[in-house]
Amino acid sequence: MLAYYIALSVGLQRPSWAIITVYIVSQTSVGASLSRSLYRLAGTVIGAGATVLIVPAFVNMPILCSAVLTGWITFCLFLSLLERTPRAYAFVLAGYTASLIGFPAVTDPGAMFDTAITRVQEITIGLFCAAVIHRYVLPKRLSGLFNSTLAETLRSARQRLADTLSGNVHELHVTMRLAQSLQFLQGISHHIPYDFTLSAPVRQARKAIHDRLARLLIVSGELRDRLQMINALPADLQRLLNDVQAWLTCEEDVERKTRGCALQQYGEQVMQQRAAHVRNREQAVQLSIARHLTEAVALLQQSERFAAAIHHAKPLPMEAQEQGIKGYVFHRDPLTAARTALGAAVIIFSGCLVWIFPAWPDGGTAVSILGVCCTLFGSFDTPAPHIVKYIIGSFWGVVISLLYSFALLPQVAEFPVLVAVLAPAYLLAGSLQARPPTTFMAMGITLTLPVLCELGAHYSGDFAAAVNTAIALFAATGFAVVGMSLLQTVQADAAINRLLALCRRDIRHSIKGTFKHDDVHWTNLMIDRTALLLPRLQRSDRASGQVLNEILHYLSLGLAVLHLRRITAPAGSDVARDINEVLARLSRRTDLPALRQRIVVLIGIYSPAADEATRVLTDRLVDLHCALWEREKEQMSD
Repeated sequence: MLAYYIALSVGLQRPSWAIITVYIVSQTSVGASLSRSLYRLAGTVIGAGATVLIVPAFVNMPILCSAVLTGWITFCLFLSLLERTPRAYAFVLAGYTASLIGFPAVTDPGAMFDTAITRVQEITIGLFCAAVIHRYVLPKRLSGLFNSTLAETLRSARQRLADTLSGNVHELHVTMRLAQSLQFLQGISHHIPYDFTLSAPVRQARKAIHDRLARLLIVSGELRDRLQMINALPADLQRLLNDVQAWLTCEEDVERKTRGCALQQYGEQVMQQRAAHVRNREQAVQLSIARHLTEAVALLQQSERFAAAIHHAKPLPMEAQEQGIKGYVFHRDPLTAARTALGAAVIIFSGCLVWIFPAWPDGGTAVSILGVCCTLFGSFDTPAPHIVKYIIGSFWGVVISLLYSFALLPQVAEFPVLVAVLAPAYLLAGSLQARPPTTFMAMGITLTLPVLCELGAHYSGDFAAAVNTAIALFAATGFAVVGMSLLQTVQADAAINRLLALCRRDIRHSIKGTFKHDDVHWTNLMIDRTALLLPRLQRSDRASGQVLNEILHYLSLGLAVLHLRRITAPAGSDVARDINEVLARLSRRTDLPALRQRIVVLIGIYSPAADEATRVLTDRLVDLHCALWEREKEQMSD
């Protein structure tokens, strides 16, 4: 209502845009609302500028002008699908702002520049009011949600490690929660700079703790594989495992920190003692277990220190400042994004043809709404159900709008009375919009009501215009449901198979030495891919455990290959020749059991390690052997 009042006071033509803007950018926290406002402003300015350049250049050529506008909208959609962070909202806005301004101006370009300027002005007013209210009136900070989620993620990570060491068969469910928690933390983390509560150094701590927790997930999986390969642990290794299990149950922070330091020292001693007596594969695997147990303790302790630094807004500990920090790595698939954008182009341009050739008077409005649907819902694998929810909300929005326009608003003469009259509908719709299950239905109400009611400086009450706009709305959204069901729907199994195929492609590149990133990047990338798989597994016919085991296998195998590639050996030496032989046979993947036996022979040849370089080589060979063993075991069980 503040945005509406200001827009009316300065005499803007369509104050309804200011109202709509407030409802679109408003989120349940300060940081998310402010960041969304900034991205919407940037996208609106870019989209309006593009429209001002496109429409006059193709005046009197409606087909060509529509084609160029469609190309711009789908290009923005393509960029938004590649971005995958909240910044993608700026690309979405750049696309659908051009749709809302451009298509109605194709047949009437005279008022297009004024429309673009007015839209930017009114959206700026809406953004300013939303930002001020969310910032200063009962602000809800993201820092508390981030800290509580991080604490729960740390507990989940400790539980995952404890389940691994105890052989808990439900471990994979904990893995799912951990991967999704890391993705959720990244989503919150992006908005925290706009929350005005945490200092800049904390950003590096958030990245560092993600690196540690992602690595911990891998260490837990590798411990699981190695413990299954060993029938009975030696006394010193069993004692280390028991001590780690006891340490994981500690509730007191001080006690956990003290015992953790002692555990790391004992783990180092066990590793040194065992490294000098490795003679065969089994002893090498035992050494690897000691190494991973010690690393797991160190990773948890570092994560807890970083969590404390984040909670108290302190600078990053020196141990992390001295190391490269990656943070969350997003999976990006240009081919899938291009497919979705191409489908949107076909849908929008088809709508343009249906509008232009029959000369439908409200066709420009319908196609502009169609463009909004394709950009706003294009990021979903199955957009149709979400658009249906929006249609349901729009139906109620039309009913409420007609009730207001022709029964209530004609009797209103003062602005305070107007606020009181609008309050019931908007408070109800706003509360529904804050709940994820009803968000899109509520948006159908909040976006339809101010447009159909024509909330301007004066009451108009044009029933024919309201009905024609409603027809255009339902025609566009219905066309979007049909078109997006045919051209922009991605089946869950197809999406899962695509992700797994990309994992195999990256491993092939790693074997050839053409993968340009390090092991931390690979780990964080695979964590994101795992998080992308999880919601799709609920709609898939494939067994979730099988798919998750497969992607964890690819994760471990890719790490083993990257680590082998990192080993430097003189050209022509035995080490270089053996590494090349192993990678060449792995690239063919024709006889993996024979390759695993060859790795066992190489472990025996290079054991006991005469120097640090040889010890690293045997460790990496053990990692590759265990990754292949786990895959062979899964294939036998299938």
